[in-house]
Amino acid sequence: MAQIIAVDGKSRSGKTTLIEKLIPELKKRGYRVGTVKHAHHGFNIDQKGKDSYRHRSAGADVVVVAAPGEIAMVKKIKTDSLDDLEIFFDDMDLVLVEGYKRARKPKIEVFDQRSHKAPLGLDKEELVAFVSDDPVDVDVPLYRTDQIAELSDLIERRYLKP
Repeated sequence: MAQIIAVDGKSRSGKTTLIEKLIPELKKRGYRVGTVKHAHHGFNIDQKGKDSYRHRSAGADVVVVAAPGEIAMVKKIKTDSLDDLEIFFDDMDLVLVEGYKRARKPKIEVFDQRSHKAPLGLDKEELVAFVSDDPVDVDVPLYRTDQIAELSDLIERRYLKP
């Protein structure tokens, strides 16, 4: 089963940018990395009039669009729980999750003082690292946004290497 780490922070704090930097570093080290972006307001990847849209509109519970080398799937699920998504990542070493602040998973918080006055204040038991270019007093390892290799070392040491 893949290790799951949530990257959390307030809007415009740099969560997506951090994930974009972590993926190639961890891939370079030989790990298979998946991601989940929590879209709590919903989403629609289909375009009206396309066949897959028509399949969903007709009531299909799962729609898969397949092409050489890749697939996209839309599946109706009963809950909005991160635990329900784990089955889709059984061939990954690590899943980086953006969002799911309430999930009981290890978390890395990203903070940018230009956008927000204070960090989220995540549960200290779940918080494993903090990423910010601002001076912040935290009880977990603190990394600057350019310390991707060092943050990857922490992830690798704690969650990927036996």
